[in-house]
Amino acid sequence: MKKMKLIFLTFFVGIMTNSALFAASEEGAHQLPETYMVIPFIVLLLMIATGPLFYEHFWEHHYPKVSIVLGIITVLYYIFQLNDVHSLIHTSAEYISFIALLGSLFVASGSIYIKVDKKATPWLNVVILFIGAVLANVIGTTGASMLLIRPFIKINKNRIRAYQIIFFIFLVSNIGGALTPIGDPPLFIGFLKGVDFFWFVQNIWHIWLPTIIFLLIIFYIIDSRNKDDAENQDNYSGKIEVKGAKNVIYLVIILISVFIDPNVISWVPSFEPIPIGIREIIMFAVMYLAYKNADDEVLMANEFDFEPIKEVAYLFVGIFATMIPALQLIAHEAHVMGSELNAGVFYWATGILSGFLDNTPTFMNFLSAAMGKFGFDINSTAQVLTLENQHAIYLEAISVGAVFFGALSYIGNGPNFMVKSITERSGIKMPSFFAYMIKYSIPILIPTFLIIWAIFYLGAG
Repeated sequence: MKKMKLIFLTFFVGIMTNSALFAASEEGAHQLPETYMVIPFIVLLLMIATGPLFYEHFWEHHYPKVSIVLGIITVLYYIFQLNDVHSLIHTSAEYISFIALLGSLFVASGSIYIKVDKKATPWLNVVILFIGAVLANVIGTTGASMLLIRPFIKINKNRIRAYQIIFFIFLVSNIGGALTPIGDPPLFIGFLKGVDFFWFVQNIWHIWLPTIIFLLIIFYIIDSRNKDDAENQDNYSGKIEVKGAKNVIYLVIILISVFIDPNVISWVPSFEPIPIGIREIIMFAVMYLAYKNADDEVLMANEFDFEPIKEVAYLFVGIFATMIPALQLIAHEAHVMGSELNAGVFYWATGILSGFLDNTPTFMNFLSAAMGKFGFDINSTAQVLTLENQHAIYLEAISVGAVFFGALSYIGNGPNFMVKSITERSGIKMPSFFAYMIKYSIPILIPTFLIIWAIFYLGAG
């Protein structure tokens, strides 16, 4: 409970500080940052990649300080050099929304215990991964990941391997959530800008389904070669047990609160310049109540603690801050070159950058560039609808790139790091940042994404 109070206190101080800065600033044109200001972001990514591998003791004890210090460098540059507090306020609002959603889903799902009393087999794992991919569109990639990762680990307790967790990240934490605005934050932003709620499932399912099946076939082939570490004499009842099911109501409240936004419902109040809204207040309240009212037996069975969400909160506060210059420079170049970009370029550019930058602002930047290519204004709902109706291939390419490529690295999407942290706390050794890409995401995902490009986007646009 002390850690939880500390998290809430940190957010409160950040909100008040940003509000004071906003009040002291004046509206003005935003100057582009110097290119060298991407260095703090690059340094942070390199330290995330190399810290656990080469200086584990230092990293384990000091990663919060490293993340915050690098973030402060960027913040000070924007305040004193660019006199641009608005970008900081905007980013802090995105960060608070990000942590509110991840934190509330983490606690609510951690208060639910699922036990599948069946023998682990490749077919059972395939079924779980497919269910998780579908479920990601209903409760989000974060909700599905947090709900299923612990049962998935326990089912495979005698045959658990890192590749199983990595395919879980591929399918449940990322690619699965490509069919609805609830599935992944970039698509929700598209919905807020005017894209029809059901457009994604209608236009992406024919890419989503073959990709899911293809990756499940690869997983099945690999998993079929995996044997139990020990002779398992357990008798399996075949039952599925759910404890703490009452906490499903918290998941429902979180999902409903996602839509409590002034951009969706006109009567919802905005608290600007404070970078928090009714939605985030509800999510933090759910986070507190779900933990306070959780069954101790369920928390113990799930080996629940706040370390995974604390790690995500500290690392991503640095990532969100230091990536501001990178995103602004990318946005500028995307708009300058927008008329020269085809659907395939939008697919790869959105995708690769989403693998290492936050995919929501990356989606927004390239959606804006695609709108500009045709002389449309991203702030016009009618013109967004025109893009989705007359130039759907561009919206499709940007959406697929933003969601699918989030699986390229541990930092590509918030749930990735949480799944990794929960897995490691269960005693399972996960590959390093670079090993994840070299051994898994590059040899498995890049050929998959090349096939998607060749079939759907080569020469399109």
